[in-house]
Amino acid sequence: MTRYCVIGAGPAGLATLKTMLDEGHDVDCFEKSDAIGGHWNHDYDALHLITSRDVTGYEGFPMPQEYPLFPHRDHMLDYFHRFADAFDLKGRITFNTAVESVVPLPTDGPIGSAGWRVTTSDGAVRDYDGVLVANGHLWDPKIPDIPGEFTGTQVHSGSYRNTGDIDGKRVLVIGSGNSGCDLAVDAAQQHFDTHIVIRRGHFFQPKTFFGRPRSELAFLTEFTPEEQDLIARLMMRLKVGTHDDYPGMPEPDHGTLAEGPPIVNDLLLYWIQHGRITVRPGIERFDGHTVHFADGTSDEFDTILWATGFHASLPFLDESLLQRRDGIPLRVGAAVVPLDLEKLYLIGMIGARGPQPPIYPIQAQIAAKMIAMHESSAGGFRPLAGPLTSSQEHEWRIDILRHIWLEQVDRTHDALRLLSHVPA
Repeated sequence: MTRYCVIGAGPAGLATLKTMLDEGHDVDCFEKSDAIGGHWNHDYDALHLITSRDVTGYEGFPMPQEYPLFPHRDHMLDYFHRFADAFDLKGRITFNTAVESVVPLPTDGPIGSAGWRVTTSDGAVRDYDGVLVANGHLWDPKIPDIPGEFTGTQVHSGSYRNTGDIDGKRVLVIGSGNSGCDLAVDAAQQHFDTHIVIRRGHFFQPKTFFGRPRSELAFLTEFTPEEQDLIARLMMRLKVGTHDDYPGMPEPDHGTLAEGPPIVNDLLLYWIQHGRITVRPGIERFDGHTVHFADGTSDEFDTILWATGFHASLPFLDESLLQRRDGIPLRVGAAVVPLDLEKLYLIGMIGARGPQPPIYPIQAQIAAKMIAMHESSAGGFRPLAGPLTSSQEHEWRIDILRHIWLEQVDRTHDALRLLSHVPA
């Protein structure tokens, strides 16, 4: 009988586990912590979604209407527990058990075609017909290499909880993505002398237009993605102005929302105009508590909050099996399949813009379709990763426009239909 392994019981792992159980598969799911929910268990206290309640849940399992329009971290964690309880998933998860290695079984065929051997932290070694990796991409902190040494307190956004983690009164936030904006606002609202490094200008998108989330403005669906981009920028200009209206803010070096990162925050701009947050340029070097900036200025800080992202790490896989670009594993099949690796599926190694939970079942269903094609073939294997690797664009991004990723989903379903008619 075939057996499959799911790594991780965060939002992607839960969706994957449910999909595999719905398809009738024998599944082992390993979670290295003692709880479901992944990073939502330890994200910073000020975290709220930038997507709205009514579009962020899994398909067929909407978020409760008693949640606020933009749920808090605790609401998200509650939602994932409700989902797991509704489908009796917790009893199928082995907690406090980390996956330490995933190794392809020996074969004369393509890598992974015979399945994978999984070793876990309890010392057990198990062979699986396929492995679905859902360990997330928001847990391995990335900190850039800047000359010199900062001798004050340093906290990465992945470890930051609240302003109790800040020493002293002068705070420098490095990184101006959504987490960086949140951390700067959190510090400013607690009366810290707050500064934020913004090297590249952004379009700061409000969470709502006319009191409603942008994704829920029905009239926008009548337009193409390019037209929606233009309309949104026009509405933003009316609501928040331009970079010239915020002291120190650099001009965006891109002309459309699609070309830059999706920064959704109202309060950063509010506190800049109220003098609580100061915008600083890039950093040249550190010297003790002194930070030297690219414009020739320098200043003293007590604490640095790093909001500089995460590595896309797969520590249980031999790196020689992966091909990377900009540190991200290259993938095909709607970002599910690592190049040329059969029967190994990456669920959640994508951040198509917009709500994230709906992405995971779509990827899990693609993996389940591939698994069904393998199982229905003589010998339990049909070449899929190889043909997809040779025929599809190699995806290197995590941040990707949603309509582009959905086009990849459609092309993958088309490709699998064609491959199903090719003799195995």
